[in-house]
Amino acid sequence: MQKIRLFPFFLLFGFHFLVFTSVAAQDSSRLRISLLTCTPGDELYSTFGHSAFRVIDSNAVTDIVYNYGTFNFDDPNFYIKFARGKLLYYVSTEYFNDKDGYWGFKSLYQYTNRGMTEQVLNLTAAEKRTILDFLNNNIKEENKYYRYDFFFDNCTTRLRDILKKEHDSSFCRKPVMPEGSRFRQAIHQYLDRNGKDWSKLSIDILLGLPCDAVMTAEQMQFLPDNLMKSLDSSAHPMVLSSQNLYPFTPVGNKSFFFTPLLTFSMLFAFIFLLGFAKKKFIQASLLGFDGLFFFLTGMLGIILILMWTATDHPMCRNNFNLLWAWPTHAVIAFFVSSKKNWVKKYFSFTAIALSLVLISWFFLPQQMNNGLIPLVLLLIYRSALKGFVANR
Repeated sequence: MQKIRLFPFFLLFGFHFLVFTSVAAQDSSRLRISLLTCTPGDELYSTFGHSAFRVIDSNAVTDIVYNYGTFNFDDPNFYIKFARGKLLYYVSTEYFNDKDGYWGFKSLYQYTNRGMTEQVLNLTAAEKRTILDFLNNNIKEENKYYRYDFFFDNCTTRLRDILKKEHDSSFCRKPVMPEGSRFRQAIHQYLDRNGKDWSKLSIDILLGLPCDAVMTAEQMQFLPDNLMKSLDSSAHPMVLSSQNLYPFTPVGNKSFFFTPLLTFSMLFAFIFLLGFAKKKFIQASLLGFDGLFFFLTGMLGIILILMWTATDHPMCRNNFNLLWAWPTHAVIAFFVSSKKNWVKKYFSFTAIALSLVLISWFFLPQQMNNGLIPLVLLLIYRSALKGFVANR
């Protein structure tokens, strides 16, 4: 009777043993590799989210994050290298969970109220070992550095390229944004969502025509969210499971009331009204404003030319903002009170040319930031006064 009662136990045990050995035979690596996708943060550098690989090794009993978004803030000439596109980023490793009194990757993001989604990747044992070997070779001092490019070579595209090379590239063929989507539109989504109107203005000024190119399905994956969506929608199952790793409360839009459009419109109205004042000190103040205004506009034009010609930022080339931010304004700023004929001709030409730019504003191949319209109007207004009205 006891043998009969024990038979179901041995039968059940044998079934589980067969299942276990079958799974072990399919994946003897005892590795689990997953993609971590972190939600955007408050700072500009974190506005677009972040991606990293998490590797759990049951043999070594380790849980490590491989992060390609690391840079050294103490690097000599940090700001110059960053501006010129020559700052080196590198891959680093850190514990996923807290260890030895140090915060892990998870805690740092949770503390700053940034969500984290984990997608366990559907890889074979051989693919996992190959990827881990590649990552461990990549973290060596002689291999870990790379020239960062926000659109084409960043912490997310590096992970995508590893999966393309070691597993399958089919997930790069299906677009996760509407057809015809452009790079500028992609980054605008995040800047608008986070109420970063002034950052959006700065980015729109610095980034030229290449930023308005239509993205391919693969190029869309420069954004962490888009890579995550691409893996989920892949024709070949790329994800075994997906989960949010901790409770996360999204923060609403933090849009600032004084947007560039409102601020510059108020400035235009203020200067326009002051123009009707007859008092000498007000007119003298307006001359001082003109000198500063044209000088800063000219300096901006010089910066745009340098970003185009003297940096490694391909997206800063062919910048149509040079149609209104003329470098020559930096010189004419010192002659705003001059009565010479050539000065009047310069301002007359400026008023006419910028009027044509404003008329074609919404038809230019580069999407221009509408917050700049009051500034262009102000340039036209002050130029017209000096070119057509003064000394008449």
